[in-house]
Amino acid sequence: MSAILYGVGAGPGAPDLLTVRAVNVLRAADVLALPRANDFGASVAWSIVKPAVGEIAGQERLFLTFPMNKDPERLRPAWDKAFAAIGARLQAGKSVAFVTEGDPFVYSTFIYLAREAPRRWPEVPVQVIPGVSSITAVPSVIGVPLADGQERVAVVPANYGVDDLVGVLQAFDTVVLMKIGSEMPNVLAALERTGLVDRAVYVSKATMAEERVERDLRRAQSAYGDCFGMVVVARKERSGVLAGEAAPVARGAVRPVGRAGGAS
Repeated sequence: MSAILYGVGAGPGAPDLLTVRAVNVLRAADVLALPRANDFGASVAWSIVKPAVGEIAGQERLFLTFPMNKDPERLRPAWDKAFAAIGARLQAGKSVAFVTEGDPFVYSTFIYLAREAPRRWPEVPVQVIPGVSSITAVPSVIGVPLADGQERVAVVPANYGVDDLVGVLQAFDTVVLMKIGSEMPNVLAALERTGLVDRAVYVSKATMAEERVERDLRRAQSAYGDCFGMVVVARKERSGVLAGEAAPVARGAVRPVGRAGGAS
């Protein structure tokens, strides 16, 4: 393989949700660039893809540390190291596959790399390998359709604050709250205020072995700081082609399947 940069989506967590194309690219790449939260922690992306990809002889695994922080001053040094490490390998004519959880273009670390690559390495092509996003995986886990008919969907990164959540809940039929983190009390307050708390489901680590589903959000208040936590709020008032006539999907009508081979 000649120099090429890939952004590869690892999917939401279950190794068997990794796409065939992703597996092929990851097995063929000279270098796997694997993000992690700190220098001593494991790479979640690598833990997802390893069972499907295996350990390839001669393939380098390049672990890159990106602190779980929104402060640009703390992130910039990490990115400078990552650019230097990735650039050295690309300039040596190697193919580099940057592995990211979910999809490379959905709240992903790879997005910044994709923006910078043409400026830093204009001769190196960039290819994106889509992955199954938690935005679609979580509704499948809980058995609640994401959108149908006239329904409108909002995706909100809750870790940046939910001050406008009441308005969002009122304006959209389905709201997907990602990266709940420390915002669960504020999310619950907004749901109580809009009368939608019974339409919300909390999911953490969807499709992973540690998957947790909580249909009573009041019992999920202990999920403080869970960066894998998500909440789906689905009104189901305008679903179906015949708006106003189609009955909403009853909870329990669809058997939700999370981890391979079992119900969530």
